[in-house]
Amino acid sequence: MTRAERLAILGADTVAAIHARVALAPEPTDELVEELRRIMARPVDCLSAPRPAADAA
Repeated sequence: MTRAERLAILGADTVAAIHARVALAPEPTDELVEELRRIMARPVDCLSAPRPAADAA
């Protein structure tokens, strides 16, 4: 969705209110940034795959 599409859907007042709220948010800590970096950078193949259910026979 483009910026113009969001503006058309939400309206200028809503977008301005969102921007004002975001401006009030504190900067993230270095620890938070590092934690998010590790989460976002983790390759999918490193995650353990779910195990198939055992046959009930």
